Amino acid sequence: MKYSYLLLISFLMLFSSCYSQKSKEKNYEVIVADLDIPWGFTFLPDNSILITEKEGQLIHFKDGKKIEIKGMPEVTLRGQGGLLDIELHPNFKENNRVYFTYASSEGEGKGANTALMSAELKNNKLINKQVLYKATPNSRKGQHFGSRIVFDAQNRVYFSVGDRGNRDENPQDITRDGGKIYRLNDDGTIPEDNPFVNEENAKKAIFSYGHRNPQGMEINPFTNEIWSHEHGPKGGDEINIIKKGKNYGWPVISYGVNYSGSKFTEITKKEGMEQPLHYWTPSIAPSGMAFVNSDKYPNWKGNLLVGSLKFQYITVCTLKDGKVMKEEKILEGLGRVRSIEQGIYGFLYAGIEGVGIVRINP
Repeated sequence: MKYSYLLLISFLMLFSSCYSQKSKEKNYEVIVADLDIPWGFTFLPDNSILITEKEGQLIHFKDGKKIEIKGMPEVTLRGQGGLLDIELHPNFKENNRVYFTYASSEGEGKGANTALMSAELKNNKLINKQVLYKATPNSRKGQHFGSRIVFDAQNRVYFSVGDRGNRDENPQDITRDGGKIYRLNDDGTIPEDNPFVNEENAKKAIFSYGHRNPQGMEINPFTNEIWSHEHGPKGGDEINIIKKGKNYGWPVISYGVNYSGSKFTEITKKEGMEQPLHYWTPSIAPSGMAFVNSDKYPNWKGNLLVGSLKFQYITVCTLKDGKVMKEEKILEGLGRVRSIEQGIYGFLYAGIEGVGIVRINP
């Protein structure tokens, strides 16, 4: 009797394991295998993919083959810094221009800081390259480079640079780079209506400030607002709606504490500083985000996907009246989720560290 009972338990455990694995396999499909840290990716008009590997390679994946793009600038691999996000110009079909952020050692000071480059992609080579912005000064610190890129309807480009580990100086000072989201015209010039163009000594490209380390940014397709998320310290990861000239509070206000558990601020709210739309405590270490406006996923349409580096899942945030009402975890345990995109045919994709680019099956 005891033997039969143990046999039954073993069978049920084996069945459960097999069922769980099959369920997992049905949840996603690996599209591009064997990638280390696919920091960012974007789809070309022919549905092939441009992928940034943090170590510095820009990869063109087409017809099942990886081709390394030639003509890349020198990328500095330092801590969290390397080759970061990538986006196509909205008129890519006409101008073939791509935009990407990376850690660069060019300029004053030892170390590196975040740069934004534009280049023309032709025959798997970058030509007519132009550095549109380079944050200064360089720093030997390895943390908080940002960085994500989006374009608005006027073809202006927004990109984020983290506080570079200098929380007490950079984020709240508009005369310094770091802890900011910037806005440029697509040619690198400063928009005339940027919020601080008339402020003496201010960095004219700043659009918003008081950020820690934004590693997710998207245009909400339903409202045209710019949404971003950023890492908190221990607790206090935030989702924010980014508005012109606004101060998002870091490190004066926060829902987080130091990694040691001690407090660096006593307040979570202050007049003149924006409150987050949503925050996580404990931290999930968010990276990558995508809105779902595809009919391929009717149950998720209108919701927001956010990747977790720390807990290795994607959280599906149900939105209602501009608030996160509930969260659902998917792709748990597959790996650190670095990037998320909705493809041109409406499917959702995620860049998973050590795995590659996976398609999330409806």
